[in-house]
Amino acid sequence: MSDQPLLRVNAVTKYYGGRIGCDEVTFSLWPGEVLAVVGESGSGKTTLLNCISTRLPPTSGTVEYRMRDGQMRDLYRMGEAERRLLMRTDWGFVHQNPADGLRMTVSAGANVGERLMAVGDRHYGKIRAAAGDWLGRVEIDVDRIDDQPRDFSGGMRQRLQIARNLVTGPRLVFMDEPTGGLDVSVQARLLDLVRSLVADLGLSAIVVTHDLAVARLLSHRMLVMKDGHVIEHGLTDRVLDDPQEPYTQLLVSSILQV
Repeated sequence: MSDQPLLRVNAVTKYYGGRIGCDEVTFSLWPGEVLAVVGESGSGKTTLLNCISTRLPPTSGTVEYRMRDGQMRDLYRMGEAERRLLMRTDWGFVHQNPADGLRMTVSAGANVGERLMAVGDRHYGKIRAAAGDWLGRVEIDVDRIDDQPRDFSGGMRQRLQIARNLVTGPRLVFMDEPTGGLDVSVQARLLDLVRSLVADLGLSAIVVTHDLAVARLLSHRMLVMKDGHVIEHGLTDRVLDDPQEPYTQLLVSSILQV
């Protein structure tokens, strides 16, 4: 790991009128690190993810990202075009519902190829070959390259969304409940795939989940959120094996009883 953070979040706060979305959240993310943000529905974790990934401007606070030239840049002082380029190239965003992250009426190959075109690739043969390679890496048969995502199962759509995000070699991937809505057996397969890809590619990732088993499998470190506040944070195994806060203890005990 580098001795400098990839992402620095400082006192990020978001209000919806008088209601708190997230309040004074501060942390750093390091190259190659996976951070889980956990909590119940309504805890503020998705609001936080959207503020960090520039999908939702915070009410206050700063989000800084280390560009490829080594400079730390305040994301909300960048121009809109600059931020959009970052989202298409250096970042990935895996939605809970794959239909939100895919174009459902174009082929699987085109979904992957579009990201390559965004970084300047124009050679059809090379784009198609790269798309086929990535379909294989996410365990989709290459002979499905011309099929549309609407003909895929939920698990296949999610794997296609992952391929679409990773084909450009991003350094940071945001994941919002990546296994939500999938059958348990499909979840397990997808998690194994994500864990191996993240490790192989040296990716940094922020994973929002209410599922502590997902957090344990994927993340190095964890933030626990309640009512918009981070109430506990630390190494994932430490937080799950020895939770300090009563709310975290309740979350851990509830998963153990299932």
